[in-house]
Amino acid sequence: MIEYYKNIDNRLRKIDMYEKGCWICCIDPNEEESNRIINDFNVEPEFLRASLDSEETPHIDSEENNTLIVIDIPIVERVEKDLRYYTMPLGIIITDSNVITVSLKETPIISEFTDGAVKNADPSLKTRFVFNILLKISTKYLQYLKQMEKKSDVIEQELRKTMKNKDLLELFEVEKSLVYFSYSLKSDEGTLEKIRRGRILKLYEDDEDLLEDILIEIKQAIDMSAIHLNILSSTAEAFGSIISNNLNVVMKVLASVTLIVSIPTVISGIYGMNTPDLPFMDYWWVPMILTVLLMIIVTIILRKKDML
Repeated sequence: MIEYYKNIDNRLRKIDMYEKGCWICCIDPNEEESNRIINDFNVEPEFLRASLDSEETPHIDSEENNTLIVIDIPIVERVEKDLRYYTMPLGIIITDSNVITVSLKETPIISEFTDGAVKNADPSLKTRFVFNILLKISTKYLQYLKQMEKKSDVIEQELRKTMKNKDLLELFEVEKSLVYFSYSLKSDEGTLEKIRRGRILKLYEDDEDLLEDILIEIKQAIDMSAIHLNILSSTAEAFGSIISNNLNVVMKVLASVTLIVSIPTVISGIYGMNTPDLPFMDYWWVPMILTVLLMIIVTIILRKKDML
């Protein structure tokens, strides 16, 4: 899908045909649309392929009059009743006349621009428009990290009540998402640092200030993800130890109960043999009293040793 957007009355609005200085939004293009992007806008084929590669790492590249910025963006998807967080690459291609974004699927970040929710986003100011996209990406990272923090707090509260495998698996999913975020954020930071050097993109004073704000938010997101990851790792390890300890307690109690219950079995087995020389054979109540006394004595001993 290829759509064109232009700044009209300080808001991005969709237009029917291509115009110079517009934003070209390309989402999961087919072969025909890919060829149109390459031929009509003189885009390097390798740039388009890199933008559509789900395994592409963040980087910046320049070839003739085209500049490619690949950046990892945060994604959240609903899987059954749960939310899953991960990252995917977004390709931003800057040509002589336009900014082209290429992604494998529609994302909330792109949707905010296409819906006109972002004010003063002007594609004709190419560098400023690209930095507006990058700023929105960094803001989304912080927003999703706060959501994951709340989610992990809820899971932890559930684990304190009843330790279920489902809750532990959810905690593991959050931890896995934080690992993805942490790696992507560090890669994004490296790409932004290259942009700040100004060797590939020409930066004006206002652009430098905006880029500085983006880097501050990215660094904040990196710190947040590292802190949450450490907390989650410690929490998962602690609950794992608690579960193991609870299992040991259960096994200890079961072993003690088995020992107590075995006393009647042993005595009844002895007096059940066809042997006439056993003591107290004529007094049926003696073995019963002996059994009860032994069970009480063993129970007291086990209680003192904290086995029950």
